[in-house]
Amino acid sequence: MSSEARHLNVGYEILRFAQNDKYNMQIIPAIDIIDGKCVRLAQGDYNKISLYHKEPLEIAKKFEDAGLKRLHLVDLDGAKAGAVRNWKVLEAIAGKTSLVIDFGGGIKAEKDVEIVFNSGASLATVGSIAVKNEEEFVKWLLTFGADRFLLGADAKNEKITVSGWQEETKIWVYDFIQKYIDHGVKQIFCTDVSKDGKLEGPSIDLYKNIISKFPELFFIASGGVSSLKDLEELREIGCHGAIVGKAIYENRIQIKELLSF
Repeated sequence: MSSEARHLNVGYEILRFAQNDKYNMQIIPAIDIIDGKCVRLAQGDYNKISLYHKEPLEIAKKFEDAGLKRLHLVDLDGAKAGAVRNWKVLEAIAGKTSLVIDFGGGIKAEKDVEIVFNSGASLATVGSIAVKNEEEFVKWLLTFGADRFLLGADAKNEKITVSGWQEETKIWVYDFIQKYIDHGVKQIFCTDVSKDGKLEGPSIDLYKNIISKFPELFFIASGGVSSLKDLEELREIGCHGAIVGKAIYENRIQIKELLSF
């Protein structure tokens, strides 16, 4: 079996498992990449960079060794440039771990989608393109399959934001989600941009609203997680997954503690 097929099959198994068990929640650690290094930005601001590790592969292996199954990999250089840049980091992690990787950042054209899948990602993570060019994104869904995309619904005051959170729209997050569920998208993550990177706790009320409106959706919470208590609350309200970044890197949450999920 090829590396691509292996990662894809594992991704489908995870999706089916979590959908069939309302008490299960996948912990999805995040690695953000600039210049091939593991970093974090404060609320998407490229002038506020924290360097956490020079070797993302080493971090990914720690996640795998701890028993975690998925990885949220973000190409911040690609997001800024408007084209995938750090695909070699993806290729290294996909080739040397069995993690199910969703990869985003700079996916603006079909060739970028092909690079991401050819480099070993199980899922392509997209956001702005789905807002700004619906026709193109729907074409990708038909070409590659809707199951192969993780859609980001970044929001502020329940309105979708794009372009690294710098641009607010008038699109209600619920209308946005419904539109792409109708197009076959099965996994969506939502980041409340006012919470991300602040370690102030996730947007529980927003997520409860989304889950109640779309009970069949594989919904992933993102942003604000600062403690195990936050994760327990997300599981209680019915999240299928939770993306965790800064809380791990700043030792608010120990990797081994995540195994209870």
